Amino acid sequence: MRDTLAPMPFLLCDGALERTGSIARTPLTVGRAPDQDVILTHPFVSRRHAAIVHETGRLYVADQGSRHGTFVNGKRIVVREPLSEGDTIHFGTLDGPAMKLGSPAGGSGASSTIHRILDEIPAINASNSGLEKLRWFFESARKLNTHGAVDQILSVLLETTLQLTNVERGYVYLTNAQGQLDLVLGRASTGEALVDDGSLSHSAIEKARRTVSEYIVTDTFSEEAIARSESIVAHNIRTVICIPLRNRRSRAASPEGQAQILGLLYLDSRLTVGSLTQVDSDLLRTIATEAAALVDNAQLARAEESERRYREELNIAAEIQQGLMAVKLPDLDYAAIDARSVPCTQVGGDFYDVVVDTDSVTVVIADVSGKGISAAILASTLQGMIYSQLLSRQPLSQIAQIVNQYICARNVKKYATLVIIRLYATGNVEYINCGHLQPLLCSAGRAAQLTESNLPVGLIRDAVFSSASTRLLPGTRVLLATDGVTEAENPEGEFFGDERLQASIEHCATLDDIHKCMRLFCGTAQASDDCTMLEITYRG
Repeated sequence: MRDTLAPMPFLLCDGALERTGSIARTPLTVGRAPDQDVILTHPFVSRRHAAIVHETGRLYVADQGSRHGTFVNGKRIVVREPLSEGDTIHFGTLDGPAMKLGSPAGGSGASSTIHRILDEIPAINASNSGLEKLRWFFESARKLNTHGAVDQILSVLLETTLQLTNVERGYVYLTNAQGQLDLVLGRASTGEALVDDGSLSHSAIEKARRTVSEYIVTDTFSEEAIARSESIVAHNIRTVICIPLRNRRSRAASPEGQAQILGLLYLDSRLTVGSLTQVDSDLLRTIATEAAALVDNAQLARAEESERRYREELNIAAEIQQGLMAVKLPDLDYAAIDARSVPCTQVGGDFYDVVVDTDSVTVVIADVSGKGISAAILASTLQGMIYSQLLSRQPLSQIAQIVNQYICARNVKKYATLVIIRLYATGNVEYINCGHLQPLLCSAGRAAQLTESNLPVGLIRDAVFSSASTRLLPGTRVLLATDGVTEAENPEGEFFGDERLQASIEHCATLDDIHKCMRLFCGTAQASDDCTMLEITYRG
């Protein structure tokens, strides 16, 4: 139940944005989750970060188990802290969002440091001071051009443009991912917000978008005016101005040398006839150039932030996969095991594992189709599934059957190849090959293939799988590898191939030697697929 109390005003500062409010009822919850009373988007703010409560006649801030903590006047609180007028609460970091208690909460309850830019500009006196004012605004706006401030910058830009051009309405459109224009902002010269663009000249908008050039008609009723569209006539539009926001960087990349548009600025008047002086024309060019630069910079900043977060997530995924692949290789009386895995990206679709039982050791190597995150996710899932099946001593054919059914049932549009070999202390071997490279047996310096094979798992739901068996002599080496090894290319595009791999195990004493042999063949060519090798040597 909410507790009502005498309102405590506050000013909330979140980057370049500021908004005011008051604590009139508690608990007042703060966090990133959409059900919180105060929603903050800073990455250091937890979903349910903190709550302000009223007890025994005073306010307290209580941390809700947040990851990065809550601070009062620069000091991190342990559980909760009493509050007084003038205190400052930081959420997540001392450089992050802050709530200042006791700041007056008036007006609309929302403001921005962007809006205060205009207050610092000298009054307009000279005939060309409007252009100077706008240029000064853009220079200041660039310094505050953060992801959270772009909407505020566009809002002030539109308000300033309406004042300087003396038109009645203004709208800002931005190009979406599908190449269409979305209305993001509308203002009347009186300051009223406009959300309906049904009364605009959409033919003028379309022409400006199609030609990527200004569309300006100062008097649609004049004889010199271009033929009026139905919307111009129906809504009595006298002056219409459409200014594309051109992406200058796209001109060099375009075969025709034509710039793409990031958006469009639309201005019109329905009651008065407009007139454009040379200064007005300069203003419009400045608006078009600088507004496009702001939007372009904002999009670049968002793309860079998205790329940064992707890299962070990829690093986390790589750490998780490396942890899963950190298999402790056993050194048994009857067998020695060695393994190497090198992903071609930070994460890959290859994996191997080793499970030791009382009388045997089982090794598995697998390769999920594709590369990157999607292959790594399925590889990690299959590794856990196969590991649990091996621990429970399931028959190898049944393990393959279960994995096959799992992939087919999920419709993940991927498949996997794998080999599982179970070596007993007696030298007996049971193995199953599901579409993978054929294992190599090397004894007395001669290598041969284990030829029995099945379909890859994940291709056909009702596929039947069967295992095979053989017996190893003491000193026999068994090499398992993924196709990233045999399909490794040299600068001329030639594959390392099965024959070179077979020759390598015949002449190389260790996996490191085989890997060096492959890298010498590839030279400066970069790997295009994950390379994984596992070797088991039977000692007898």
